[in-house]
Amino acid sequence: MSLQVNTASGNRRVRLACVCLVAIATLLPVAAAAKQARACTAGTTLRLSAPQASQGSLLLIEIKSTMPLAEVQGEWGGRTVPIWQDAPGEKLRKGLLAVDLEKAPGEYELKLTGQTATGEKMSCSAMVAVKKGLFATEKLQVEKQFVEPNPEQLKRANEERQKLRDIFDHVTPERLWDGNFRIPLDGVTTGSNFGKRRILNGNPGSPHGGMDLPGATGTPVHAAQRGRVALAEELFFSGNTVVIDHGLGIYTFYGHLSEIDVKAGAAVETGLTVERARVNPLLLVKLLSNRPSEETRKKPSRPGTN
Repeated sequence: MSLQVNTASGNRRVRLACVCLVAIATLLPVAAAAKQARACTAGTTLRLSAPQASQGSLLLIEIKSTMPLAEVQGEWGGRTVPIWQDAPGEKLRKGLLAVDLEKAPGEYELKLTGQTATGEKMSCSAMVAVKKGLFATEKLQVEKQFVEPNPEQLKRANEERQKLRDIFDHVTPERLWDGNFRIPLDGVTTGSNFGKRRILNGNPGSPHGGMDLPGATGTPVHAAQRGRVALAEELFFSGNTVVIDHGLGIYTFYGHLSEIDVKAGAAVETGLTVERARVNPLLLVKLLSNRPSEETRKKPSRPGTN
């Protein structure tokens, strides 16, 4: 899939929203990750990628068992936590805890339940603290229609908003991605404006739920990972827009494109581009980077291999 970055005059920016450049944080034992953490059932351990979360962030979860796990479900803050395993029969499961951009600071219980391959029940829980994010504020003057749309424009915008909600409410039960997530533009390692609250023509607006990436007209925009195109059309606020479903409730959103050459329902591969929480998309690239598990890291290299 090759999309094109939109431009009105000179350079413009493509927006990648949804979900998510520094090294990955070392996984911490759950006891160090949250206050009042309760112990897991015997033979099971829980690790988080950071001791606490902030608005718009992601945490990587690892659940390890001495016995192969048949199934694991997660719940946090009233939302389902996507859980998967990299290979059948593994004793390690992974998940993503997504903190929405406007989630109220406080402590929320993470609950994980399931059973082993032999039918034994397992469970883990931890109180995960969410702190307030630090985001900039920007004042902009824009066309009146984007602040005070007429009745026809308002009707269209509301219908498109509901269409997106319906898409994001659907959770594909299987994982569609395979391997590393990537930043959609070649040569780009970071973005800007995530979480920035914009005041448009003097009227406070919602915080910016995506990240702006710099690109000139004609710059190819790649799929962040494998998935299925859930939407490919021109929208009122985001212009030419593509939404890709990567499975397990993970979506990426690409807006302000000058051209779209994919259709809804099409399967895409990496290099062609949680939960409804709006999170920093660079964290998705950082956390789902095909990082080796703890067991893999401990295995010695065979002679003649790197």
